[in-house]
Amino acid sequence: MIARLRGKPVANTPEGLILDVGGVGYLVHATPAAVRKGDAADEITVETYLHVREDAMQLYGFADREERELFVHLLSVSGVGPKVALAIVSGSPAADLRRAIVRDDAARFQAIPGVGKKTADRIVLELKEKLGDPGLAPAGGSGDDHVVARDALVELGWSLLDAERALADVDSELSPEERVRLALKKAA
Repeated sequence: MIARLRGKPVANTPEGLILDVGGVGYLVHATPAAVRKGDAADEITVETYLHVREDAMQLYGFADREERELFVHLLSVSGVGPKVALAIVSGSPAADLRRAIVRDDAARFQAIPGVGKKTADRIVLELKEKLGDPGLAPAGGSGDDHVVARDALVELGWSLLDAERALADVDSELSPEERVRLALKKAA
């Protein structure tokens, strides 16, 4: 198992990040956060997961251990393969995705391309006990405010995906009303 690579990022292709480690170029299917680490650095370290299939060995790369751990948990869910798991982990910070699981927020996962309602429900159901931490789901906290703001944008005619994208750029400490107002302002 290849768990971590440290090397020089030499290329960023549609297939992934190419990392030169001791003269060997590794193609790593990486999250956007891992790719950003390599943008301005001479050398980076990425956490990795080696997925072995009958016909291929693919290396997936992550900016930190939390992204990698969530990716591995997602692979344990029936119907979630490495490409879908990478899309999920790439879409939001790992802490936000964990909070969504703890709060039964399957809609957060439905907003990700390639994840339908059944898969989103399965992710929440199967991972809630594994990832369940009361500290991740404060009552009335900013995660609940996020859901309120997202649902308000959906009621205004936005798609779930567009609402999630718009709210990702808004300060999570603001009230739901302020979040909606800023999202609408940015869209105008």
